[in-house]
Amino acid sequence: MAVTSTHEPELLEAARGGDESAFGRLIEPYRSELHAHCYRMLGSVQDAEDALQEALLRAWRALGRFEGRSSLRSWLYTIATNTSLNLIARRPKRVLPLDYGPRSDPHDGSPLGLPPIESVWVEPYPDEALGLEDGLAGPEARYELRESVELAFVAALQNLPANQRAVLILREVLGFSAAEVAESLETSVASVNSALQRARKTVEEKLPDRTQQATLRDVGDARVTELVEGYMDAMQRGDVDAVLKLLAEDASWSMPPLAAWFHGADLAGFMEFGPLSGEWRWHQLRTQLNGQPAVGSYAWSEPDGCYRPFSMDVFRIEDDGIKEITSFIIRSTKSRELEDYLRYPEQPIDGTPFARVFEQTGLPDRID
Repeated sequence: MAVTSTHEPELLEAARGGDESAFGRLIEPYRSELHAHCYRMLGSVQDAEDALQEALLRAWRALGRFEGRSSLRSWLYTIATNTSLNLIARRPKRVLPLDYGPRSDPHDGSPLGLPPIESVWVEPYPDEALGLEDGLAGPEARYELRESVELAFVAALQNLPANQRAVLILREVLGFSAAEVAESLETSVASVNSALQRARKTVEEKLPDRTQQATLRDVGDARVTELVEGYMDAMQRGDVDAVLKLLAEDASWSMPPLAAWFHGADLAGFMEFGPLSGEWRWHQLRTQLNGQPAVGSYAWSEPDGCYRPFSMDVFRIEDDGIKEITSFIIRSTKSRELEDYLRYPEQPIDGTPFARVFEQTGLPDRID
């Protein structure tokens, strides 16, 4: 059962006295939203888990110094934000393939290439992990909570200097006042307002004209279902033309952790070379990631005699069809042999960058 605010004073007093159980109950109502905050800051579920664990340890150690001048929630966000800023300074910038390099040519001898040795990719975020209520955002928030974890938005945030990133999230996602943000970041209100103005400009240049949530409302559930289930059916039948009819004219398809991505007229060649070459058999199940329509894609495994997880395909939908497919491949990329990447269904899953996210979707690990 969630702890209500009326229980906070007694739990706070017990936790200050060294009661770890009371501390756990005290922070439990905030755990999911703090995790989502760290994810927006860092663009990675694993990094978010590391940051949250460190932030809560810091909070436990500093609890005796919490004077209650701000709310407990605000205090926890201050610690989580500064912990994330420290991690940003030590870890590589996260991007999506479309921002990493030029698009690929499917007629190249090895169009998929090898993934970067170091993981640099924005990771998907399972909707099941959000656990947020709309009422948690402050009155000054501009972005709905689902909008704030859309892939395009999270990827755009990663282009910001760390402090600007923190300011924009705290002000426009969470709705904290400029004074609260200034206190959290130990700076002035004028500096916060200046950073927010610069951050807005950068992010708006990177984002589509409409958020995915706004587009999904306009397009309607029936059309979204038609596109997603049409994609599933066409992939299972190996029908390149049927997939193309579902795509917007200038659609893109990327496959992190591979850096390769394909666009527009090149998509037919990519599918004929890769997923719909006839070498693989597919099965998909619907899910939701980053507040966007998605499917778990399963490839037939001959040794296992069943379909095994291969990727999580996240869609950005526009009025004229599927605009972007980001297929997060959950098979191992440890080998540096190109031939192994042409036989992805034979590669292991354990320990891969996106495998934990797949598990959190609740999708099965096999389809017989």
